[in-house]
Amino acid sequence: MTMRRDVHEELRARLHEAAGTHEPDREQILARVERGMAGPAGSGHRATRPPVFGWMRVAGATAAVAGVLAVGGYAVASAVKEETAAQQQQDVATSPTPTPSPEATSRAPVPPVDPTPSAPPQRRESAPPPSRTPSTSVTARPPAATEDGPLRSDGSVDPHSNDFWAQSNVTIKTRAELTALTVRLRVAQTGGVSDSGAWRSLPEQDFTLTVGERDGFLVYTWTLKEGREVPAGEWVFAGQFDHERGGRDAGADRYTVTATAGSQKLSVGGGFAAVDDADDDS
Repeated sequence: MTMRRDVHEELRARLHEAAGTHEPDREQILARVERGMAGPAGSGHRATRPPVFGWMRVAGATAAVAGVLAVGGYAVASAVKEETAAQQQQDVATSPTPTPSPEATSRAPVPPVDPTPSAPPQRRESAPPPSRTPSTSVTARPPAATEDGPLRSDGSVDPHSNDFWAQSNVTIKTRAELTALTVRLRVAQTGGVSDSGAWRSLPEQDFTLTVGERDGFLVYTWTLKEGREVPAGEWVFAGQFDHERGGRDAGADRYTVTATAGSQKLSVGGGFAAVDDADDDS
């Protein structure tokens, strides 16, 4: 196979070389044409045809020679082209067929894709939105009114409170004379809460009042002085304070009352009802 390829390549190279080196001698061709037109030497006869026709013959002969040269060059080029195409076809026909690798033929066939669509994912029901009602165990108000023996108490927001000022009332009712009494009001610091006054319906000189902030609360404390007594009846202790503009929520406010009636130790306490609830109770 290699020897035949070398022979073809050598033949193609020689044809190319012959076509490239061939150069026609135009002057020699024209001289031969003129000698042919002149006739045999020494005849003494002159050409019978006019000179015009003589030159036309020269031109025609020249064109014929050029045509012969062109056809010869075309034939050489065609032979080279056909030889090259035959060589390429033979190379393609004799190329070895690739042998499949054992790995490719021994591999298990890939299973077809299951055309059955998978079941759509189950749609989970969205949980209901959380309730806006606060949890009872966290934000529910303690009872405003509580009772212990002869002592009963009630906490409320004064109806005269406004967007800048508020008053929290602790009302106690006792069916027995009290020899000791402490009332403590705790107002949550909801923003801008500051003391603006306090009062009670019992005589001022019978009590000691302290006001201060402690653990996020404004704390009012009324303490019955030693040797004084609180007669049976209904009494009010009120703390007044400023706060930030807007309606204030007293849900975090608390109060406690401790007292002594004879030999009984009494204790009550709770939260503060809203203004509307206080109006309903009244």
